[in-house]
Amino acid sequence: MAPAEAPPASTSDGCRPGCGACCIAPSISSPIPGMPDGKPAGERCAQLDDDNLCRLFNDPRRPAVCRQFDYDAAVCGEHRNDALDTLTALETLTA
Repeated sequence: MAPAEAPPASTSDGCRPGCGACCIAPSISSPIPGMPDGKPAGERCAQLDDDNLCRLFNDPRRPAVCRQFDYDAAVCGEHRNDALDTLTALETLTA
């Protein structure tokens, strides 16, 4: 049996440091440094580091779609796996 997930740490805006779900689950059609054709759904973004943090956060090269995505409790849920599940389902519905 897997250990229980620790309660999420969050920043003042609610985003869980180290979650990275929004950098994995959705497809991104715009170019990303290191991924000139964007990325398919379910693939880690090339800019997601080993700690699941965006290397381009606050960088002007960060794609607009990424800058516009913001923490939403209804999407991100209580845990990282909630966010992955919800974002994957939304990606499937919009594909």
